[in-house]
Amino acid sequence: MPMKKFLNDPANLTAELLEGFAMCYKGKVKIVSDKIVVRAVPKDDSKVAIVTLGGAGHEPALSGFVGEGMLDASVVGDIFAAPGAPKLLEALRMFKRDAGIILVTLNHAGDRMSATKALRDAQKEGIRVQEIVTHEDISAGVDTDPEDKRGLAGCIPLYKVIGAAAEQGLGLDEIVDIGERFNRQMATLAVAMTGCTHPQNGGPIAVLPDDEMEIGMGQHGEAGGGRSKILTADETATRMIEPLVQATGVKAGDTAMLIINGVGATTLMEMFVVYRKAAQMLADKGVNVTPGACGEYLTVQEMAGFQMILCKLDADHIELLKAKARTPYWTA
Repeated sequence: MPMKKFLNDPANLTAELLEGFAMCYKGKVKIVSDKIVVRAVPKDDSKVAIVTLGGAGHEPALSGFVGEGMLDASVVGDIFAAPGAPKLLEALRMFKRDAGIILVTLNHAGDRMSATKALRDAQKEGIRVQEIVTHEDISAGVDTDPEDKRGLAGCIPLYKVIGAAAEQGLGLDEIVDIGERFNRQMATLAVAMTGCTHPQNGGPIAVLPDDEMEIGMGQHGEAGGGRSKILTADETATRMIEPLVQATGVKAGDTAMLIINGVGATTLMEMFVVYRKAAQMLADKGVNVTPGACGEYLTVQEMAGFQMILCKLDADHIELLKAKARTPYWTA
């Protein structure tokens, strides 16, 4: 089937989507130097800055979470492609400050390559910056080396936690500790029913038979090894929540946050039905489930499916998640 999308010249796609995004959320964000999204009203230089990077095509991620209480900047690459190290270094220079910078990088080869080069150059220039790498995808196995686990939509609640800590004026090392604890206690598992098309060339990204689904598929259509006939919502939730519980170590008496992130073509109706079963199973285990979220936070064009994110929360994480935020796609 040919691709059906409302587009102009594919070569201008990233620039046009960013222009529209900034026009839509004028007063919250603005675009500087072509592909760097920043707050319309910057945070005081006395506070730690939070910066991230990633390819376009996953809207609202990642730029939709730039704003008060979350990110200071998002460095945008072309569709499904990491921005280059020079553009990231440019953003780090913009936010150079005595308080320091935290760079959040999702564990994908291109993102890591750009981040490693930019961090090395930034540190040579005396820019105080530390990195947190998210790698919460457990599709390769709960006990897989973190370096071999992909970063998925778990970056979004992480932005919220460390962004709130930075807004409160906590120091760089303390915020890194808060973020790394959250990172270690978070796990994500994705499921897909269909692939999607690349919006710049119309080519298919992953193909699934009409009667099959795949647990573990990555956010660019990477195989996950859990292909099966389509299951019911309850059966799917059951298969996914058990390994997430194992990965996070959440147990009776703990508090956890549950998020269902739709990846493009799955309705809120379906997400709520899945959330219901997963939350019931956690409650049956004696886990206190905090107010969670169902919605589209990091998408994969028109892929049908979702990512289930489970976060075991410490006391400070609970309070930071409640803190004020004012971004295009997360408010609290």
